[in-house]
Amino acid sequence: MRAALRLAANGPARGVNPRVGCVIVDAAGRVLAEGWHRGAGTAHAEVDALSKLQPGQARGATAIVTLEPCNHTGRTGPCSEALIAAGVGRVVYAVSDPGQHSGGGARRLREAGIDVSGGVLAEEVEAFLADWLEVARLGRPHVTVKWASSLDGRTAAADGSSRWITGPEARADVHRRRAASDAIAVGTGTLLADDPALTARDENGGLLPEQPVPVVLGERAVPATARVHEHPLDAIVFAHHDLAAALHELKERGIRRLFVEGGPTLASAFVAAGLVDDYLIYLAPALLGGDRLAIGDIGVATIGEGRRLHIDRLERLGDDLLIVATPLGRAEGN
Repeated sequence: MRAALRLAANGPARGVNPRVGCVIVDAAGRVLAEGWHRGAGTAHAEVDALSKLQPGQARGATAIVTLEPCNHTGRTGPCSEALIAAGVGRVVYAVSDPGQHSGGGARRLREAGIDVSGGVLAEEVEAFLADWLEVARLGRPHVTVKWASSLDGRTAAADGSSRWITGPEARADVHRRRAASDAIAVGTGTLLADDPALTARDENGGLLPEQPVPVVLGERAVPATARVHEHPLDAIVFAHHDLAAALHELKERGIRRLFVEGGPTLASAFVAAGLVDDYLIYLAPALLGGDRLAIGDIGVATIGEGRRLHIDRLERLGDDLLIVATPLGRAEGN
């Protein structure tokens, strides 16, 4: 199984499909073939391994795979059916496929008379597949909401000026986190007011090697002169406010981690909808006053309805403080 896990690491870390590895061994434990998944539209790990064998060579063999063989037809056929057709006698996997459409491969294999064992090195493989598994279980990307504010929760002064509330260390941390995300989202209000580039940059202003896909949500048109059009990746524009629909489409496009950075209106909408998985709150040691708050109405009418957070981590970044938090129920595993 560890050999299969090493093979899985050859696959792409981003995209719609998980990284999966497969090793096929004979009755004596000798390796007959190895395979891994190279990305959407290519052969899955099991089929990749089987393709390296002669007809009948897999009969009675054991297939060891990091993820439960899929049981659906997408861009490729079901791996469960490929293993059955090859005459494999036993299948061992680490983690069950949580997909509503792709799961069920173990059951199908058992129905065909194949010996199936699951849960081998499950903890290690769960950690390896953590981001893909989370998306599969949530049915949407992981959503991080970020804002930078003064200690009294203001994101700008009364005249609207906001550069720079936080210092260079905090800003550099934000850009590293942008680069680690698949996409970065803003609302049209922020886009029209600030004209953000939505890129991940180094301390000298150069583009980092990994860039998040820019995402814009809102009914107002994106101007042809907006800086987002200069981004190295094409922007995804949703001309509506349906967050659930937007997240579904982003998932279908292979977006696993969405970084929401676009103003109080969009942040508040995600919070109110219960669609936030974690928060990054950068606090600067300043007081601004006024009404330019980090978030607005989130549907809380009384103190008992407050959305409680679990503080996961506190970090000092120069003069600023980063609070990493999760919704309380999620932190407790609910």
